[in-house]
Amino acid sequence: MPHDSANDWNAALPPPLDTRYTLETPEGIDLSLRPAGLVVRVLAFGIDLLIRGALLGVLLLLLGGLGQVGAGLSTLLLFLVSWCYMVLFEVLNQGRSPGKLLMGLQVVHDDATPIGWSASLIRNLLRVVDLLPFGYCLGALSCLQHPAFKRLGDLAAGTLVTYRERPSSQPALPAADPIILPFALTLAEQRAILGLAERQGRLSSYRARELAAMLASPSQVAPEHALQHLNGVARGLLGPT
Repeated sequence: MPHDSANDWNAALPPPLDTRYTLETPEGIDLSLRPAGLVVRVLAFGIDLLIRGALLGVLLLLLGGLGQVGAGLSTLLLFLVSWCYMVLFEVLNQGRSPGKLLMGLQVVHDDATPIGWSASLIRNLLRVVDLLPFGYCLGALSCLQHPAFKRLGDLAAGTLVTYRERPSSQPALPAADPIILPFALTLAEQRAILGLAERQGRLSSYRARELAAMLASPSQVAPEHALQHLNGVARGLLGPT
């Protein structure tokens, strides 16, 4: 009975916060995004706040000597910089304000498509609500409670702040002269040979030679030459690069 009660209690708990956000595109392709947590988002917002403050300081200093005209322009600039800064950068710069850019973040729709004008306006206008009752209290609580770290503005706009994934570079193959085999390889054999060539630098020399000897057995190559032979085959499979 105690064991069953503990299982029931664990089953009633909400799912733990995950570091991945997985979705399926209409084409059936699975995408895995990494939502940005509270700390890195606060840092990005702080950078943007400093930039806006410096920009406003310079503009107000330049307009200070224009009297009432300068005061009117200052009020207009204060509004534009305060409310349009984030929207313009998010929509025109692939979801990245300067702060997000420096922290490696971007904001996208929930389906991973680029953020549009309406969504950006909604999420930024609702910062007023996230600020309540002071110091982004509601926004911080929402981020900490949501599995994808969404604040209230993100929930209303259907947006998500994620780490910007860097395109992975193809591992460099070992130096070897390309070899074209006189017989066809199966897809599994091609993958195995390319996999060995790409991961060779992370294997011990003994393990690499051992695997190469097994893979090269259909080619009837001496075990001591198998690794170099397969590196050449891998080069030949990829063609000119």
